[in-house]
Amino acid sequence: QVQLVESGGGLVQPGGSLRLSCAASGSIFRFNFMAWYRQAPGKERELVARIYSDGATNYLNSVKGRFTISKENAKTAVYLQMNSLKPDDTAVYYCNLRDDLRTWWGQGTLVTVSS
Repeated sequence: QVQLVESGGGLVQPGGSLRLSCAASGSIFRFNFMAWYRQAPGKERELVARIYSDGATNYLNSVKGRFTISKENAKTAVYLQMNSLKPDDTAVYYCNLRDDLRTWWGQGTLVTVSS
């Protein structure tokens, strides 16, 4: 099995920055992509950013230009650099990994953007 562990969440003021990390452990059959999702209270989970095996990326429109996703293949890790944070970014952020067997999820890390 694959286990994903997120870290880096916390409380920041609007306009601040935060860097999320996700480390994967276990046997990955074939890496397809890793991604970050988020879920705000009372809202559905949404895709924030995704990075594919070849390095191609895509982003939620509302975070484009502010967030950057990257990966480190040797550690099967993914990162999300979040700049110019807004209160609407407040959510639990979940790491996601897709391989040829199934989709794997982390437990989430809370990001709160507030004055």
